Amino acid sequence: MVIEAIAETMDLYGVTPAAGRIYATMYFEDHMNLDEMREELGMSKPSMSTNVRKLQQIDFVKKRFQRGTRKHTYTAEKDFFQTFMAYFCSMWEREVKMNMDAVKKAEPILIEIVNDETVSNDIREEAKKHVALLEKSKLYYHWLEELVESVRTGEIYNFLPKPEETK
Repeated sequence: MVIEAIAETMDLYGVTPAAGRIYATMYFEDHMNLDEMREELGMSKPSMSTNVRKLQQIDFVKKRFQRGTRKHTYTAEKDFFQTFMAYFCSMWEREVKMNMDAVKKAEPILIEIVNDETVSNDIREEAKKHVALLEKSKLYYHWLEELVESVRTGEIYNFLPKPEETK
């Protein structure tokens, strides 16, 4: 039941339900190689390999060296706090970079339109509105950068502590 629930919610992390099933299955195992995963899940080896690679890219799965075998073995990250932090910080940083790059390119163009007296007043007013919206969006992106920093440093736990594990 838990494996299926984890698999179904993995779309939040941009992975397919198949990759979610792999991660969820591996979560309950110490380590597995592709053949063991294929046997357990009944998937093709190329599909297993592709999905495991995706899980590695988002730091949900790590390749592990196992002495005495040439087969690659993998282990799932079992700390949900760590997987959350790594994944969402990466996505938030991507959002900030992409959008701030676009803002930095668009802003001078809009300001040029605002200052160009040969452009109609309607278009200049529209450009002013867009400049104001960009300024407002920058507040959000700077806040998001601070959120990422607080998550990466663990400072966020001062405001929202991790629950204590029961023994």
